[in-house]
Amino acid sequence: MSFTPFHLFFDDVEVGQEWESLGRTITETDIVNFAGLSGDFNPIHIDHEFAASTPFRKPIAHGLLVFSMSSGLGLYSPPMRTLAFLSIREWHFRGPVFIGDTLRAVSKVLNKEIRGRGRRGEITWQRQIINQHRKIVQEGVTVTLVEGRAGRNDSRPPTEAAAESPAPSDAPSAGPTA
Repeated sequence: MSFTPFHLFFDDVEVGQEWESLGRTITETDIVNFAGLSGDFNPIHIDHEFAASTPFRKPIAHGLLVFSMSSGLGLYSPPMRTLAFLSIREWHFRGPVFIGDTLRAVSKVLNKEIRGRGRRGEITWQRQIINQHRKIVQEGVTVTLVEGRAGRNDSRPPTEAAAESPAPSDAPSAGPTA
């Protein structure tokens, strides 16, 4: 998938802006598939009998599964022209996530730093993963590299630039002059 006119540039967001994603419900299949992919078969995630003997009383989702899902949840909240994920400055696991929980990502711009003469910039985000009860289950600070408008020939949004472009002319060009 390539970027669309709806994807925001570094220049389009301001410190303090906040977005909330659509929801995503965690299934047992998600947990089993993540166990297979990661090799993490800890019984707290996949063994119902064992999980019943824990303080949670039932299986919980892998913390890294939830963190990974937050990346997808945040993809369109907001839809950014992200070039790279640079760092996780901190991340906290605040509570369990159970099969059937519906998660949302809340993203807030904490800081912006121009890079490459405005061709790109670093955005520092406060990210929170909340469940259906609006309880924070994970949160932290991440940094991404985002395309800036200076990296384009025309610094206006593509749809605006196209609307103002002159119509092609049928007249022959005068060509170079001496």
